Amino acid sequence: MVSEASSYHLFCCLSLLFKYHRRLYVLWVLLVGFSPVSLAQQDTQPQSIKIEGDITLGGLFPVHSRGPAGVPCGEIKREKGIHRLEAMLYALDQINSDPDLLPNITLGARILDTCSRDTYALEQSLTFVQALIQKDNSDVRCSNGEPPIIPKPERVVGVIGASGSSVSIMVANVLRLFAIPQISYASTAPELSDNSRYEFFSRVVPPDSYQAQAMLDIVKAMGWNYVSTLASEGNYGESGVDAFLQISREAGGICIAQSIKIPREPRRGEFDKIIKRLMETSNARGVIIFANEDDIKRVLQAAKKANLTGQFLFVGSDSWGAKSSPIEDQEEVAEGAVTILPKRGSIDGFDQYFTSRSLENNRRNIWFAEFWEDDFKCKLTRPGIKYDPDRRKCTGEERISQDSQYEQEGKVQFVIDAVYAMAHALHSMHMDLCPGSMGVCEKMDPVEGRMLLQYIRSVNFNGSAGTAVMFNENGDAPGRYDIFQYQMSNVSNPGYRVIGQWTNHLRLNLEEMQWSGGERKIPESVCSFPCESGERKKMVKGVPCCWHCELCDGYQFLLDEFTCDMCPFDMRPLKNRTGCRPTPIIKLEWSSPWAIIPVFLAILGILATTGVIATFIRYNDTPIVRASGRELSYVLLTGIFLIYLITFLMIAEPSVGVCAIRRLLLGLGMCISYSAMLTKTNRIYRIFEQGKRSVTPPKFISPTSQLIITFILISVQLLGVFIWFGVVPPHVTIDYEELKPPNPEFARGILKCDMSDLSLILCLSYSIVLMITCTVYAIKSRGVPETFNEAKPIGFTMYTTCIIWLAFVPIFFGTAQSTEKMFIQTTTLTVSMSLSATVSLGMLYIPKVYVIIFHPEQNVQKRKRSFKAVVQAATVSTRLSQKISDKQNGESKMEPDRCQ
Repeated sequence: MVSEASSYHLFCCLSLLFKYHRRLYVLWVLLVGFSPVSLAQQDTQPQSIKIEGDITLGGLFPVHSRGPAGVPCGEIKREKGIHRLEAMLYALDQINSDPDLLPNITLGARILDTCSRDTYALEQSLTFVQALIQKDNSDVRCSNGEPPIIPKPERVVGVIGASGSSVSIMVANVLRLFAIPQISYASTAPELSDNSRYEFFSRVVPPDSYQAQAMLDIVKAMGWNYVSTLASEGNYGESGVDAFLQISREAGGICIAQSIKIPREPRRGEFDKIIKRLMETSNARGVIIFANEDDIKRVLQAAKKANLTGQFLFVGSDSWGAKSSPIEDQEEVAEGAVTILPKRGSIDGFDQYFTSRSLENNRRNIWFAEFWEDDFKCKLTRPGIKYDPDRRKCTGEERISQDSQYEQEGKVQFVIDAVYAMAHALHSMHMDLCPGSMGVCEKMDPVEGRMLLQYIRSVNFNGSAGTAVMFNENGDAPGRYDIFQYQMSNVSNPGYRVIGQWTNHLRLNLEEMQWSGGERKIPESVCSFPCESGERKKMVKGVPCCWHCELCDGYQFLLDEFTCDMCPFDMRPLKNRTGCRPTPIIKLEWSSPWAIIPVFLAILGILATTGVIATFIRYNDTPIVRASGRELSYVLLTGIFLIYLITFLMIAEPSVGVCAIRRLLLGLGMCISYSAMLTKTNRIYRIFEQGKRSVTPPKFISPTSQLIITFILISVQLLGVFIWFGVVPPHVTIDYEELKPPNPEFARGILKCDMSDLSLILCLSYSIVLMITCTVYAIKSRGVPETFNEAKPIGFTMYTTCIIWLAFVPIFFGTAQSTEKMFIQTTTLTVSMSLSATVSLGMLYIPKVYVIIFHPEQNVQKRKRSFKAVVQAATVSTRLSQKISDKQNGESKMEPDRCQ
C-alpha cells in the first residue's frame, strides 16, 4: 500500500529526527503520547500473548490496574483483566474447534495489557500496525556480511478491545489510520458513536446514552428528584455523566445537586474531599456514579471512613455492575446500591473452562502465574524473584472456585460475543471472496480492513447468552440491561439481586427492593423545601421539580408561588410581601429644617424691603429719593419683595392655584428687579457715551421712558409664562420615582407642582440673561464719577449676584441623585433668590435709608448742572483716567448733578 509505505517512511523519518533533536522528541511525546523511536525498533516487543494462526486478531485487556506516578502498571486485576482475557482465549478455542465457522482457518491472536492507561495502551497497540509498515533493512548486515533474517511480524486484521472508553478512543485513532476494525466489549462512551471520527470502531455493548436513560428511569421510578453525579476523569465517566445530564434536562423532573469529577491521578485525601462535597448537599442522597471500579472502591472506603454508612444511595453504571471487587470490605456502605449491567447470561462453558485452568495447562497466558498468586494469596518461586517468607508458598495444586472465591466477571459474555462477531464477519467475507477454498485465498491475503468493517456491521447471530448480536450504522449494539441491587439484610446470602430490566423502557420491581437495615420504604432524595412567606420558587431551567427559594426583593410582591410581580407605581409591598400597600405621600413641611432657614431669610427680607419702601414713601420728595430715580426704585423694590415672597409659595402645599402663582412669580420678581437695574445702567452708560461725542442728551432718559423700557422687558417674561400656561396648564402631581430608595420601607410619594428641573431653569433663564446684560453694562459704566447716580453700587450688586448664582448651579444639579433632592433643591433655590435680593437691597437702598434717617443734614439739594456741564465733567474724567495709574481708573472727582 502506498499509504502504508508512506506511513512507515513518515514514522522512520520522525524517529531519526527525534533521535537527534530532543526538543522535538519531547513535543511529539506531549502531543501524541508515545515515543516514535519505538516504531523503528523491531526487536523491542511489548510483553504479550502470542497465539499462532492463519488470521491474527489483536486483543487489548486491562490485565493490570493503573500504576502510581511514574509506573505504568499496578497490581493484577483478577476479574476485569484475567477473566476477560481468558474469555478471548476461550472463544478462540471454541471457534477453532467449530467445523462450521471458518473451516480450515485457524484464528490466532496477539493479546496486550493496557494497564488501564490510555497512553500506555496506545504505545502497546503499535504492535498491531508493525506489519503494515514495510521497513528498509538494506543497510543492515550481519557480522559475516550476510543480510539478517528478520521474522515478519504477524498481520493483525482486527482488534478485540479495549475495555475503558478512554483507551478505546486513543487506540481507535491509530487503528483508523491503518484501516483496522475494532470491536470493544466494554467501552460505552457516547463519543464513540460518532461514525465520522471512529468509523472503524464497533462494540457489542450499548453506549452510555442508553445506560444513562435507563439510570434516569430508575431514579424517577424511585421518586427521587435531587441527585448528585460522580464521574471518573476520562471518556467513560465524563461522557456517561454528560449523557445523564443531557437526558435529565430534556426529560425534566430531576435536579442535579453536584457534578463531581474524580481526577485521573487522585491525590492523597482526594476521596475524603469528595465525600465532604457530597455532604454539602446532604438532601441529595442519591448519587449517580460513572466510575471505574478502583474509584468506586475508594469512594466507598472514604464514605465508610467518614462514618456515613447508609447516607448515600448509589446508582452505579455498568463499570460497577455486579462486581464483588469494588464493594469488598465495604458491603455496609454499598448496601442498597442499585447498579446496571448490559443484559448478560453466565456462560457455563466458560466457567468449566476457567475453573479447570492451572499453572500446568495455561502456560500461554503469561500473566496467569501472577493471577494465581493473587487469587490464592500465595507466592510462587520464580527465577529472579526473591521469595517472601511472610506469604505461604504456592503448591500448584490449588483449584479455582474450590480454594478461592470465583464469580464470572460481568463482561465475559461480551468478550466472547466480540470475538465471535469478528469470526462471523471473516467467515462471511471468506464465503464471498474465497468460495470453495479450504483456507485463506489470495483475495483475503491480506484482509482489506474497510471491507471487513462492512461485514462486521452486517453480522446478526445469537450470542453466547442467546441474545442477538448486531450493530447499527454507528457500530453500536442495542440497549438491553439488567438492574441489580446489592442487598444484605434479611437474606441468607448477601449479594446482588436482579430487580428489573431495561429494554427501551424500564421494568422495575419496587417490592423486591430493600435498603440499609432491611428498610423497605424507598428513602427520599428530594431537591427543595417549601418556600417561606414572601419567597418565590425559582425553577431550575429544564428541571421543573427543583427550585431555589428567592425573596421577592425591591418593590416586588409574591403574585403566586412562582412569580414575583412589581407593585403599582404608587404602592409598595407589605412587609411579608404577600401584597401591596399605598406609598405614603409627603411634602415639604413648614416645620422641616429645610424650610425654616429659607422662611427666616424671607421674613427678614420682606421686613427690610417693607421698611425701605415705607421710608422712600415717607421721604418721597427728598433729594436722595429723587436722585435715586423714584419710579424705577419702586419697581425694583417691588421685584425684591416678590423674590422674598416666592419662598412661601415654594414651601406651601402644592395646589393648582399655588402652582400657577409659582410659575408666575418664580421668575417675575427677578425679572422686575434686573429689568429696572438694566434700565438704570443702560441710561448711565448712554449718557456718558453720548457726552463724549456731543452735548446733545441721548433719547429716552426721562423717568417715563425708563418705566416704559422696564415694563417692555418685564412683558417678555409675562408673555413666556402665559404661553406656558396655555401649553401645559398648571397642575399638581405626586412623584413616586424621586424618593424611591432600594428599601421600599423608606419609599415616599412627593406631592409637588408639575414643574421639572428644566422648566424651572427655563423660567429663570430670562432673568439670568437680564442679570448678565446688566453686569456687562455695569462693567462698562465703571469709569463714571463715583458720585454719579448708582453705577458703582449696581456694579457691585451684579458682581455679587453672579457669584451667588454660579454657586447655585452645582448645588442644584449636583443633588439630582440625592434621596432628599426636592428638599435640597427647594432650599437652595429659595436661599439663592433671597440672597440675591438681599444683595440688591443692601447695596442699593440700605445706605440711602441710613442717610435719610440718621443723617438728614446730607439729604439736601446739590447744585443743578446743565447737560453741558455733565459732558465736561465726563471729558475731564476721561482725560484724567488716561494720566493716572490703573488703580485710579475711573475715580474722577467730578460731581455731576444727581438730578440728571
